[in-house]
Amino acid sequence: MSDLVTRAQITLLSRTLHVPEERLAHLEKLGAAHLHELQESMAKVMFAEHNAIFSRLSLLVPIIPLSISLPLVQKMVPPVMAGRAAGAIGVDHPKKAAEAVGMLEPGYAAEAAPYMDPHSVGQLADVAPPKPVMAIINELLRRGDYITAGPFLAYATPELVRAVEEDVHDDEGLIRSASYSYSGENISVIIRHLLAGEGRRIPKLVRTILQGSKELRLAALSVFARCDTDVVVAIGDILFDLGSADEIADLTETFLAAGAVPETLRFVGQLSPGALDLLAANPILRDPEAVDVVAAAVDGCDEAAVWRGLLALGERTEVVTSRRIGGAVSHFDTATLARLPEVAATAHLWPPLLKVLATAEPDAQSRIGEVWSALPVLERAEIGQRIADLGLDEQLTTLTATLQSTQ
Repeated sequence: MSDLVTRAQITLLSRTLHVPEERLAHLEKLGAAHLHELQESMAKVMFAEHNAIFSRLSLLVPIIPLSISLPLVQKMVPPVMAGRAAGAIGVDHPKKAAEAVGMLEPGYAAEAAPYMDPHSVGQLADVAPPKPVMAIINELLRRGDYITAGPFLAYATPELVRAVEEDVHDDEGLIRSASYSYSGENISVIIRHLLAGEGRRIPKLVRTILQGSKELRLAALSVFARCDTDVVVAIGDILFDLGSADEIADLTETFLAAGAVPETLRFVGQLSPGALDLLAANPILRDPEAVDVVAAAVDGCDEAAVWRGLLALGERTEVVTSRRIGGAVSHFDTATLARLPEVAATAHLWPPLLKVLATAEPDAQSRIGEVWSALPVLERAEIGQRIADLGLDEQLTTLTATLQSTQ
């Protein structure tokens, strides 16, 4: 399975271009960031064309009162046309457009929303009254149109976020919609508010995830793995407080079976020490097959956040599990192992890395030592110093001996 965020961007691009997702599958190799840029660029070009076509309509807005025009529009104009025209009108007359939002039937607005210029949604978010916007979001969630609801959440102002907490009660819909929002920063703002809010939405939301479908669980992982560290710490503590060991194991199995290991490790690497200890002690990490799946997904990766998740678990698990992780790392591609010291130094991962390798079998240490022996002298010296600083000389004798014998 490809990266969860990448898949979401393919879905959004598919919606923008009105083509089946299968025809765009080959674009997954571009990655989430480039797909997001492509989708935004395509939307800008397409909606610029629509705005030019419908710009004449905006000339009528100051002339015809909304109380007269909107009832006629909702009776006579198909939602697809209204959605496309809304972009031009919203750009030229944002206050009038915001006033119109409060006068539209939520059902009609929800049908038109998929055809609105995403950038005009952002402009409306700054001026639109919260209650009507919440009515439209609730209607979108009721229809299961999470792709359209996502941008509304992405542009949410503090006032709209407060309204979401009060008026939007579909926890699953919120999570699945948020998974289509590209910005982890925007998602963090919303969840941070829900964490601090009086409604205590997050515990209820976490319980919904634990009991939810595979699709909901993966959407939640996509959302939380992109959040700021303070948000992940808070979410993780609630998750491990509410979830039983069996529920956490079942949730983790869902992630592993879907191939969402990188996202899982990004999330895990930001957990609090207490939550990490609970996860490390979970029966799922005594399953050799599960451990192998987790470790294998890191081969070829030089992303510090993913390595942090693997090593944070590895240094806390039982010795037999840590040894298995160390053995798996020793079989990684040579290029991956050669880059590992740089990743460890940049991301301050030397302590957990060396603690995991200290439990590895001699042949595993020897293999890693052989790869590292080809590194520049200064890098080899730093490795030796790190080992000495941590007092792991005796546990890592095979690694250090291999380094020294091949210099």
